[in-house]
Amino acid sequence: MSSGLAEKVLTPEMRAEIDHWLTKYPEDQKQSAVIPALHVVQDNSGGWLRREQMDAVAEYLGMDPVAVYEVATFYSMFDLEPVGRHKVNICTNICCWLKGAEDIVAYTEKKLGIKLGETTPDQRITLKIEEECLAACTGAPMMVVDGHYYTDLTPEKIDQILDALE
Repeated sequence: MSSGLAEKVLTPEMRAEIDHWLTKYPEDQKQSAVIPALHVVQDNSGGWLRREQMDAVAEYLGMDPVAVYEVATFYSMFDLEPVGRHKVNICTNICCWLKGAEDIVAYTEKKLGIKLGETTPDQRITLKIEEECLAACTGAPMMVVDGHYYTDLTPEKIDQILDALE
């Protein structure tokens, strides 16, 4: 990795936002800001992370690149390939499953004309792979769209949510 990669790859705005997060951690624990730093980069880069960007985050935070890759590949909120403008995650864990998540997934796939893990041909929506738990069991079945939680899903509610996406 070349010296100064972070300065070349991360925009001044990205670095300023990452710096904001760094103030929340002790100086000797800068790596604790890796998740917010990856969010900053992903949110400002078309919704996905490139290897060079992860390397730049690693350099900026003083981490081994492999440690950043481990975080980015572990959490489903990070994407390492191009995605649609909107990301839809449907919970399929036990509470949601018992309340009809399987039918919600099937309905959403049919409505969008794609399967889990695919993106609509117009690049508008990516239907992410199944989520094990999104921590909203009392509102099952539920999904997250671009970070916003929607609970007590029905086909009609899904129509309203997805049709409202630009």
